[in-house]
Amino acid sequence: MEQQFSEISDGQQRFIKEQKMFFVGTAGAQGRVNVSPKGMESLYVMNKNRVIWLNVTGSGN
Repeated sequence: MEQQFSEISDGQQRFIKEQKMFFVGTAGAQGRVNVSPKGMESLYVMNKNRVIWLNVTGSGN
């Protein structure tokens, strides 16, 4: 079951930092959905309300 948080806790930040891989999902205006695995330490928690990732080119698979 999903949960919604008002900010990223210290424990959640540690958990995010330990992950080797994460997924990004997007949906276009026409409803096309794309879910892509990401990694290479490209995810960073800037503060309790902001997360960024470096959108590097994937393998094309």
